[in-house]
Amino acid sequence: MSNEDETPQPSESPQPSGTPENRLRKELPDEVPAAARESSAGEKDGADTGPSLTGRQRLVKGVWPPRVTRAQLIVAVLLFGLGFGLAVQVASNSDSGSALRGARQEDLVRILDELDNRTQRLEDEKQGLEDQRTELENSSNQAEEARKQTVEKEKQLGILAGTVAAQGPGINLTINDTKGTVKADMLLDAIQELRAAGAEAIQVNGVRVVASTYLTDSGSGVKVDGNKITQPYRFKVIGKPQDLEPALNIPGGVVQTLEKEQATVTVDRSTKIVVDALRPAKRPDYARSSSQ
Repeated sequence: MSNEDETPQPSESPQPSGTPENRLRKELPDEVPAAARESSAGEKDGADTGPSLTGRQRLVKGVWPPRVTRAQLIVAVLLFGLGFGLAVQVASNSDSGSALRGARQEDLVRILDELDNRTQRLEDEKQGLEDQRTELENSSNQAEEARKQTVEKEKQLGILAGTVAAQGPGINLTINDTKGTVKADMLLDAIQELRAAGAEAIQVNGVRVVASTYLTDSGSGVKVDGNKITQPYRFKVIGKPQDLEPALNIPGGVVQTLEKEQATVTVDRSTKIVVDALRPAKRPDYARSSSQ
């Protein structure tokens, strides 16, 4: 065969640089590996946001430093004042009720009986006043009835004012203070407790106790209305013995307080107590009867 029969194969020659394919490759950026792209994105984020924070760090950063407005500050102060007041109130109530919480059942029953007796005395007094009004309204001689009631009322007021002597059932209260620890305020507490229990006439070591009576400390003794008295302190009290004695012996009361001061207290009931110390009738300097 001759060489002329063989058809020559066209040789592959490189495409000129100006072809569309070459121009497209030059215009597109070179491909970047995925790892490199992620690393580059991470570096950019780190440069913008800084180091990553934990949840606790973000919480602290959100609440500190605190941003307090004037309204919030006022509300906080008011709430603090309210809470403090409630705490003081609860504490005072706890202190006042501590003695009763530790009391025995018979002591609590005695206290309730005393309260019932005070209520009954007030009811009796109310009923007596209503009876007097009824007698005045129904009496045929209202002037004579009014005079009788006036005389009776004068006697009662004389007993309360200490201008007349009195006698009746009651108690003898004796306080021996060999240590000299009993003060005027303790004796005043005893007088106030007796009055609250219904005492109608009181005498202490020969001095009549009235509404205006005052007590002061004086060296080794006590002064009652300026009259010095020394221990033992002897109280003569007219009233219902069943009310007077329990009032002195309630838990945390007069007897218990005096015994804590190492004083000896004795209370004796009697069917006849004589209160004969008198006070001079004092004429008021300025007050006059409105009926004149």
